[in-house]
Amino acid sequence: MTTVGEFMTTRLVTMSGDDTLTAAAQEMRDSAIGDVVVTDGGNVVGIVTDRDITVRAVAENMDPATTRLNQITSKDVVTVSQYDDAVSAADLMRTYAVRRLPVVDDGRLVGLVSMGDLAVEREPQSVLADISADDPNN
Repeated sequence: MTTVGEFMTTRLVTMSGDDTLTAAAQEMRDSAIGDVVVTDGGNVVGIVTDRDITVRAVAENMDPATTRLNQITSKDVVTVSQYDDAVSAADLMRTYAVRRLPVVDDGRLVGLVSMGDLAVEREPQSVLADISADDPNN
């Protein structure tokens, strides 16, 4: 059995819900990532993706310079433990229709597992695994 902790991403970017969308977009660009984990006092309260910024904010004419992450954050975050197996993580993603799961240990954020991480781990010959394993094309 492969556990989530064996293949999760540990290079995380966290931001406060009070940070602006512009700040989050710049952080995503600079870190070559597509999401930030929104925290409050060390607790995971949501995730914001580059798609969220586009669809939930910019497409709704919200000003990225003044709109705060907590205004568009995906709430009710589903989390996993680093000791959960990969199949359980995939089942959670399917059940809740999410592409990313924060990995927590005693309430503390320790990693993130994405659909791409699962593809690389479980189906290394798949197209998604090839794309996910490749360097970002900035």
